[in-house]
Amino acid sequence: MTDIQLNLSVLENHLWESANILRGPVDAADFKTYIFPLLFFKRICDVWDEEFIEIVAETGDEQLAWFPESHRFQIPENCHWSDVRNKASNVGSALQRAMREIEKANPDSLYGVFGDAQWSNKDRLSDALLKDLIEHFSKLPFGNQNVNSDLLGDAYEYLIKKFADATNKKAGEFYTPRSVVRLMIEMLDPREGETIYDPACGTGGMLLAAVQHVKDTHGDVKRLWGKLFGQERNLTTSAIARMNLFLHGIEDFQIVRGDTLRNPAFFDGDRLANFDCVIANPPFSLEKWGEEQWVNDPLGRNFAGLPPSSSGDFAWVQHMVKSMAEVKGRMAVVLPQGALFRKGAEGAIRQKLLEMDLVEAVIGLAPNLFYGTGLAACILVLRKKKSVKRRKKIMIADASRLFRRGRAQNYLEPEQALEIQRWFEKFEDVPDAVRIVSIDDVKAEEWTLNISRYVLPPLQEDIPPLPEAIATFKDALVRCREAETRLATVMVEGGWLQ
Repeated sequence: MTDIQLNLSVLENHLWESANILRGPVDAADFKTYIFPLLFFKRICDVWDEEFIEIVAETGDEQLAWFPESHRFQIPENCHWSDVRNKASNVGSALQRAMREIEKANPDSLYGVFGDAQWSNKDRLSDALLKDLIEHFSKLPFGNQNVNSDLLGDAYEYLIKKFADATNKKAGEFYTPRSVVRLMIEMLDPREGETIYDPACGTGGMLLAAVQHVKDTHGDVKRLWGKLFGQERNLTTSAIARMNLFLHGIEDFQIVRGDTLRNPAFFDGDRLANFDCVIANPPFSLEKWGEEQWVNDPLGRNFAGLPPSSSGDFAWVQHMVKSMAEVKGRMAVVLPQGALFRKGAEGAIRQKLLEMDLVEAVIGLAPNLFYGTGLAACILVLRKKKSVKRRKKIMIADASRLFRRGRAQNYLEPEQALEIQRWFEKFEDVPDAVRIVSIDDVKAEEWTLNISRYVLPPLQEDIPPLPEAIATFKDALVRCREAETRLATVMVEGGWLQ
């Protein structure tokens, strides 16, 4: 076993280079479908080898080292990384078989974890390409002696972020900016021993942030084992989430593939299971979300009303409310800001939630923070039982000016998220930013939570420095001219211009 000690920079560069090997035959949006299963396959095989060597060294009994009980995960015969590496042809078929057999050998933990990549499709993945990819992964050892789970997990998260950057418009389906995730987790403040649930878990980032928060607050992380729950509709994404938690060293969790609004996965008898912390960034204004089943929802998730067929925002909210524990239950959810003021069925649901005194905070975020949409989003924090000080009150905050501008996307910086967190903790008025309102105040505004009704921006916005304004203008002008050139080319090719 090699003594190489890997650091984060080496890991990140190595993993990103594996994506570059795929570039061309494979679309960037599909990189994650192939790279993550390979990384996980290599990891569990390297750890299996370590376990084997350690047992032989300790006992001198090679036979004992072959026993299934000696290993965390089972690797069936002819399904080891080295077996696939030695294949000269039909490499994709060998990979596919090895992954399926490993899943079958570990049905309680790994079933379906490798996703549904079509490894045997030679039009996309030739033997030569797969050999290059496998040899690239073989250059570094991924056992525990060479890279601990925290480091490997951080590198895995880095790769998720890189794939999100590379596929901006599609990335919103699986990735929430980590600064926003951390802010939501800080406000919920999960503790050791509590249950945590994400009904739209994507790649598992919110569950991992909860684990990290417990670690940062000196809690016993292992008391979260068996208390992390997630559901994700997309097969590839749910598989990535499970690999993500495993690679971070989390041994006991439940992430289920499925449509949460139509077929929720977690029950306590004949009712929805309840959790201490519920957190999600569900798809914005999802159409065809399952209205037909919610008309007579047997789980009572339409307790505040039936959301419109054109938008599932308040279906997610009501599902999450029904999933909160009675005593300590609290939740944070990302929604488009339209959910704060749209009327009709959504207005009636919003009124009911307010009358029930469930809404604790409304935080308006800057536009263009999320992949795939330039819309300004908001965070809603709801709580089953508010503290005495906060009963019948709501914090409404305008954080729209807290961001760092980027070329394709804006960013919420850690210190900016910390400022929002302080607002939430203090729960008091801040000029031009925060107002604590009563339920009666909201009633007087006809139950709208439109932030501008309560918090007015300063009379004069900060004017950027002249060099920054000129640079922004030049950048916009270049992109405008590029768009004009592309349009002219399309029109000539289409025969509309000569």
